[in-house]
Amino acid sequence: MYTREHKPRKAIIRMDPDCAICHAPASLACDCEAKGLEVAIEQAEARMMQSVYNDIRSWVRAHAQDYILEYFRLLTERRKAAHASHLERLTAHAYHYYHAPPHPNEIAAAQATLKRGIDEDWQSSVQRYPEVLEYFYSLVELTLPPDDEPAVKDPPLSALSGSRKANRRGTSTATLAGEPFQERERNPLSRRTPPPPPIDHRRTPGPVANPLAPPPSSRRHSYRPPTAPPTTYFNAW
Repeated sequence: MYTREHKPRKAIIRMDPDCAICHAPASLACDCEAKGLEVAIEQAEARMMQSVYNDIRSWVRAHAQDYILEYFRLLTERRKAAHASHLERLTAHAYHYYHAPPHPNEIAAAQATLKRGIDEDWQSSVQRYPEVLEYFYSLVELTLPPDDEPAVKDPPLSALSGSRKANRRGTSTATLAGEPFQERERNPLSRRTPPPPPIDHRRTPGPVANPLAPPPSSRRHSYRPPTAPPTTYFNAW
């Protein structure tokens, strides 16, 4: 009869490191390291992403202003055309019945109505900023590399010294409506769309073309282009 040989079990020693910040034992489960990680993330994000955020904000702001100004121009052109037609009717009526030009008070009243209408057009245009800003922000695309990419699986960091071997900041894949940040940095003038002909009291330059027309290959939802209200909107004379 054979006897079983009993091998001694190896003792398992568990030794968790103390807190790297306050040096408290691991059994206390302090939150120093978690808080320190959050601070480090915020600092790294500020260093590496702030310029990206600034580029996105500048791009969205510029195109939103261009759209609002173009929309306002469409409204004022329609309103000025209605004002000119109204003056023609006043003139025709005055010469038909009185053989004289319209009374100055009638002209002044028409001008005051036009001024009120332009103020209303500008107010309604400015009130569209929230939806316009959200639209252009929705065009921004930020992509993350896949987990199996070599740069993710084996980052170029030194395991011994903790120093970086290479600066990967220039390889950002963030794009603004399909335009890489690298191209925008090399060509700063391409950040704005071409300005239209001068408009009285313009606050910033804007494009003549519809700034909200989506690109042919866009996968974003459709967006209503700038259109002026119907003619009845201005018949408040």
